[in-house]
Amino acid sequence: MPETTLATEVIRWYEKNARDLPWRVPGVGAWAILVSEVMLQQTPVVRVLPAWQSWLERWPTPAALAADTSAEAIRMWGRLGYPRRALRLWECAVAIVDRHGGQVPTDLDELLALPGVGTYTGRAVATFAYGQRHPVVDTNVRRVVARAVAGEPDAGPATRPADLVATEALLPAEPAVAARASAAIMELGAMVCTAQSPNCVGCPLIDRCAWRASGLPAPAGPTRRPQRYAGTDRQVRGLLLAVLRETTGPVSRDRLDLVWSDATQRSRALASLLDDGLVELVGEKFALAGDGPVAPTPSGAAAG
Repeated sequence: MPETTLATEVIRWYEKNARDLPWRVPGVGAWAILVSEVMLQQTPVVRVLPAWQSWLERWPTPAALAADTSAEAIRMWGRLGYPRRALRLWECAVAIVDRHGGQVPTDLDELLALPGVGTYTGRAVATFAYGQRHPVVDTNVRRVVARAVAGEPDAGPATRPADLVATEALLPAEPAVAARASAAIMELGAMVCTAQSPNCVGCPLIDRCAWRASGLPAPAGPTRRPQRYAGTDRQVRGLLLAVLRETTGPVSRDRLDLVWSDATQRSRALASLLDDGLVELVGEKFALAGDGPVAPTPSGAAAG
């Protein structure tokens, strides 16, 4: 049975069962899709939806975001988590304006050269925004391919070159159809072939799944547990950023000290925010990157 039959079956399922998400609406531009892909990394769709809509209302184009400050991007990011994504998205918008006249590039190599755009995001934008034929491989896709094709219960913690090769082999030759297949396989992994409780009965690949045919063996090693948040440096970073987001301009250390009682952990979290470029030191105070005072133009220097 040809491998593209798997894609055909999944596309047929997708046409009937795909979630109605705004970034999938025909005509949605590449910038909106790029924003959605960055936001959806490690963040549930239900949390991304309002943030994506608000972001695009404020910055409908890369030029609009690039004209604003990095601090406003971090502030607008709110509590989506992993706020470095906001900074990288702002840097990406600046690069799109500087290098590509404000238009998200169509070429994969040019996409991959943008700040914060990695293997997955670059291929996702090229595929979902421009209908190109590329293997778009996230955790959900790797799991579907590992189970249905290789008969393995899990694909491992990170994407490997072999995952790109295995996924590309499943894609139809026609770019537009391949792009549809990429979206369909990803949706199947997110909604049916889930990590913990796969709904095999509702899966369109039930009759050809190698994992099911082999008796649904469990992973050989320990299963990955969700990362703890309470009490971690991530939580402290979030509390510090919340103070800075809610304030325009620099904030004293004394005010930041109020968010967490453990001085050692608080200092470590603040240092990591500085290292990540999310926060900057302004004299003896702290501000979101880009939120500090602008240096005055030297006397006699030309403005502009």
